[in-house]
Parts: sequence; C-alpha cells; structure tokens
Amino acid sequence: MPQSRYVRAGRGLGLLILLAGALGTVASTELARDRIASLADPAFSPGCDINTVLSCGDVMAAWQSEVLGVPNALFGIAGFAALAAFGLVLLSGARFPRWLWLLLQAGVTAAFGFVVWLITQCLYVIGALCPWCMLIWAVVLSLFWYVSVHSLRSGALPAPRRLTGAVTRWAWLGPVLMYGFLAVLILIRFGTRLW
Repeated sequence: MPQSRYVRAGRGLGLLILLAGALGTVASTELARDRIASLADPAFSPGCDINTVLSCGDVMAAWQSEVLGVPNALFGIAGFAALAAFGLVLLSGARFPRWLWLLLQAGVTAAFGFVVWLITQCLYVIGALCPWCMLIWAVVLSLFWYVSVHSLRSGALPAPRRLTGAVTRWAWLGPVLMYGFLAVLILIRFGTRLW
C-alpha cells in the first residue's frame, strides 16, 4: 500500500475504539481517584475491595501499579481519552494516512504487552485482582485484536493474502480465545476464592 494512501475504518471499528476509550477512561479515572484517596488516607478502602482476591487496594499497593514512578492509571486516562477522541473522529467518516494507523497499531500493541505483563503480575505475584483493572484488560485485548485485524485488512501492516483472509474471516474468534484463556487462568489460580 502506498505511504500516501488514506484509509477509512468501518463504523464498527470506530464505535469499538470510542467505547473502549470511554470505558478505559472511566476505569482509569476510578483507579486514579482511589489511589489518590489511599495516599491521602492510609485507612481508605476502595469500593472495589470485595474479598481477598478481588481487591483493588492490594493491587494499588503493589509497585507494579506505578511502573514509571506515577500511577499507571494516569497514563491510562490520557491514552484512553485520546482513543475515545480518535474513535469519535473515525465515526465521522475521517480517513487517516498509513503512518497514523501504524502509530495506533504500535500504541495498542504496547498496551497489549503491558496488560499481559500486568495480568501475570496480578495472577502470580500480587495474588489479587482489581475489577477496574480487569475492565481495562478486556478493553485492551479487544482493541489490540480489532486494530490488528483492520491494519492487516487495510494493508497498513503487510501480510500474506492467505493470513489476511483467515484473520478477517475469523475476526470474532480472537477475543473469544483471549477472554476464554484469561478466564481459565483466573479460575485455575483462584478457583472458588473469587466468590
């Protein structure tokens, strides 16, 4: 595909990016609000502390919640708000150049890698799950998959035609497999302790 070609996304992808950005912004804002409250009052207990497994407080207290020295949620607010705006512009029918799609692909791929790392940390190091974080995980998994499908389909990411056809044909299967695999990992790790 030529560098100068502008690519339009379908309304479905625009709506997904808008909704994912909005949900991610809400979840990140709640996490940031609770983190600030916990720093101001050490006795503060977040509303999402449900039991010993579903415990935002335990996750927020871990160093993994502040990888770059500030709460991860602050980066989430900025990133997800930008995604929501991008989705809104896509819904208006805007077309973007290949370089912007590659930038979006790089961003969601980095977010996907970070979320996979956070999932492993929550499951096997921290030993607790944060409901707001799990919403962010779900959002990022879907975003990564469907932006990747679009990048392959539109030619922004070059790939063999056979691969592109298979991914396009079975596009719905990616999130189902990722969510299913994550659910199995959570059940194996925590079992009935979730309830």
